[in-house]
Parts: sequence; C-alpha cells; structure tokens
Amino acid sequence: MERKGLRQVTDTGAIDAAITAVLDKHADKLAEYRSGKDKLFGFFVGQVMKETKGKGNPALVNEALQARLNG
Repeated sequence: MERKGLRQVTDTGAIDAAITAVLDKHADKLAEYRSGKDKLFGFFVGQVMKETKGKGNPALVNEALQARLNG
C-alpha cells in the first residue's frame, strides 16, 4: 500500500497544514462561511481533500475543519 501511495493521511499536523493552506487561499470563502453561508463547509472539505491528494482521513478532516471554522 505504501509503495503505491495508497496510505491514508492520519497525521493531524499534515491535515492542519492542508487546512491552513486552504483557508489562506480562500479567505473570501472563509468570510462568507463565517457570515452564515455554512453550506460552504462541503467546499472546504473538498479543497482540503484535494490539498491532501485525496489521502486525508475524511473523519479527521471533518473534525479538524469544524474546530478551525467554528473555534
């Protein structure tokens, strides 16, 4: 699995770094989300998964993203 690059990213540091990159890149969407457009949460999840090349653990991504967006 590792040799083929199929291992899931469960490192919270890597996931946090991806979230930071996405939020920095999409500050306009972050402002919209915080002003009440909570349907953008799915957009952010998708962008973080894209940033991790689809290897981010979805449960960890959702949990960390919730904490960052609502914290």
